[in-house]
Amino acid sequence: MTSSLGTTSVSAVLFFFVIIAITLVITYWAARKTKTSSEYYAAGRSVSALQNGFALAGDYMSAASFLGISGMVALSGYDGMIYATGWLMGWPALMFLVAEPLRNLGKFTFADVVAFRLRQKPVRIAAAIGGILTVLFYTIAQMVGSGHLIRLMFGMPYELAEILVGIVMLAYVLFGGMLATTWVQIIKAVLLLCGVTLLTFLTLRQFGFNPVTLYTRVVEMYPAAGGDPLKSALAPGALTKSPIEAISLGLALMFGLLGLPHILMRFYTVPDAKAARKSVLYATGLIGYFYVIIPIVGFGAAVLLKANVVKDGVVTSLAGRDLVTYFDKGGNMAAPLLGELLGGQAFLGFIAAVAFATILAVVAGLTLAGASAYSHDIYVSVIKNGRATEEEQVKVAKIATIVFGVMAVALGILFKDENVAFMVGLAFAIAASANFPALLLSVLWKPFTTMGAVWSIVVGALSSSTLIVLSPTVWGSVFKHFDALGNPVGLFPYKNPAIFSMTAAFAAGILVSLLTPEKDAQEKFEDEKLRTYLGVGAE
Repeated sequence: MTSSLGTTSVSAVLFFFVIIAITLVITYWAARKTKTSSEYYAAGRSVSALQNGFALAGDYMSAASFLGISGMVALSGYDGMIYATGWLMGWPALMFLVAEPLRNLGKFTFADVVAFRLRQKPVRIAAAIGGILTVLFYTIAQMVGSGHLIRLMFGMPYELAEILVGIVMLAYVLFGGMLATTWVQIIKAVLLLCGVTLLTFLTLRQFGFNPVTLYTRVVEMYPAAGGDPLKSALAPGALTKSPIEAISLGLALMFGLLGLPHILMRFYTVPDAKAARKSVLYATGLIGYFYVIIPIVGFGAAVLLKANVVKDGVVTSLAGRDLVTYFDKGGNMAAPLLGELLGGQAFLGFIAAVAFATILAVVAGLTLAGASAYSHDIYVSVIKNGRATEEEQVKVAKIATIVFGVMAVALGILFKDENVAFMVGLAFAIAASANFPALLLSVLWKPFTTMGAVWSIVVGALSSSTLIVLSPTVWGSVFKHFDALGNPVGLFPYKNPAIFSMTAAFAAGILVSLLTPEKDAQEKFEDEKLRTYLGVGAE
């Protein structure tokens, strides 16, 4: 076949405008219901457990999950599945460790929980830094995925595609707030699950609905080097060669979930802690199903794709991984290409439109979380000492949203050649280091103090982000430092720093707390436990 990616397709344009029109109608409806800060940040705490479960799943099944994991499995085989399993494993911990305390102790952001029995200003400033850094790195991945998708679907420059995505996303958040974002996520989650299910069905049909036949074809097409089965596409080692690297990545994917601001703030949209736990249960089932089937799409792309493309002015036939990397070096277009092969241009249009809705909805949630970190934790709690009016709070949140949206577009352009799942892995490393240790210690450890929280967040945020900049990913690929073989190299040898930065954050929090005991914080611990487990006084 000849792929239509890179040219404008009528079916793709039609699906794009239908989905955008539906989501904008939802935004208009939500805007009429959003007046107060509680309605803007937390949808007036009116979202049911089932609705929040779908919205949580929608937030989590991002471009990294759909485009990134399928592309990574297509290019790296077995190692690409680390992301699918790692992201799933964090959900039980989220349900049993964080969901209930978060809903009972907090109001709008995770800093509400960390600062509950500690001094407000220093903790909120530090938490805002950790939250904004996490959200920024997460947003980069979504923007990269959206830019490539729009560029290939409409044949427009990547930079213009980024700007258009930024404008539509800002419309969702500025006018509809959390209520619009929630309903866009619910619709998108249903569409994405239906689309990936159909793509998986069409893929397995090519192999008589026998996954073993598919995996046998993968091994035949990508044989082991020197006949060594440990080096085939179904063996580990293609992506993460170092055990330390693999453990570090696994820690980031598992515990990063427990520090993601846009996921944590969803627990404030439900009426009580019981609904929060039930929503995690629904979300875990939906996400588990998605991560079980998405690797099949990646392996299917690796063995089924074949198309004629114009390369260096000559029509050339490319297949499998060569075709995937021809359209995008990071492999992010594997799923749309497979959709076009198995379902034609109409199905490509549907898949691309669903992917676009996925990205827009997730970026909208991230932008809302980033804006909340500044407006609620910094402006209202620190600058105004909690005395800002409802109108002031919403106005500042919207200004912060615009600033964050502009930064997201700029960073998306800077990191245009990276795989989106890999970039999200880095965001998880920052979340696992900056936010998770302080959140966990504040809920479970009585001697935890204000300075312990500040040092834990600062050490986790700075160490993780600094090591990422010094890693081969940024120092090598972005700043152009390569070895003699052309491989990117960094001053820090590992691509994911979580094993070092998360450990440092826990150590800093515990050590500083023991050195700076805080009697008032310890006395409030019992009150915090009552509110955590019984919900006494929770909003």
